[in-house]
Amino acid sequence: MFITSPDLAAEPGIRHAFFTREGGVSTGIYASLNGGLGSSDSPQAIVENRARMAGHLDVRPENLVSLYQVHSADVEVVNGPWQGDKPKADAMVSVAPGVALGVSSADCGPILFADSEARVIGAAHSGWKGAFTGVVASTVTAMEKLGARRERIVAVLGPTISASAYEVGPEFIERFKASNPTYSRFFAGSERPAHAMFDLPAFIALRAQEAGIGRFVDLGLCTYGDEQRFFSYRRTTHRGEPDYGRLISAITLA
Repeated sequence: MFITSPDLAAEPGIRHAFFTREGGVSTGIYASLNGGLGSSDSPQAIVENRARMAGHLDVRPENLVSLYQVHSADVEVVNGPWQGDKPKADAMVSVAPGVALGVSSADCGPILFADSEARVIGAAHSGWKGAFTGVVASTVTAMEKLGARRERIVAVLGPTISASAYEVGPEFIERFKASNPTYSRFFAGSERPAHAMFDLPAFIALRAQEAGIGRFVDLGLCTYGDEQRFFSYRRTTHRGEPDYGRLISAITLA
């Protein structure tokens, strides 16, 4: 049902989980632990799935907090469940106990952050656009404003599409190389002319290094290649399926 990181598990007063697609009540293409409120799955099934996740993290179901994710570098400070509509952003930080920060993903990179000494946590959804525009650095800066120190932060990247499954086109490649010629190292040859395979996890790792994070860990899990455990937007697209489930990655202060 979930995967944990030894690095985060070793941090006192922190609970976390990278939930897989296993252990829920959804059926069909959403089977079975779909946590995506934006999917077309049965709302009742999603509520039950998220309640199971909240229960594992020992928080109330309404305290598993999520965002309206828009592939941005924007960060929200969380003190409790949202009052009204979810904000449009892609990262959250908090010092509130009993609140779980939950980001959804299905190929993009879910990153969980913790400074256990300062008791500050964070969670970010980082696709290529968020990584490119600075969501990692924005999250770290927001954590610092709550008392964290970047050199103490542990950040873990959960299930993410790997370079072997992430083919991109010429405009994508040019955008990165025009921004920084050294970014060419994140692209490898593809069978299709003018295309390349993009290493999103490695690029996120670079952004974490640039942000001065004390310890960054990539779990090395590919969403596309492990259908039993993970949802994948790209796999769904290649198959022509109408929708896809979302994985939830969450962290809370114990």
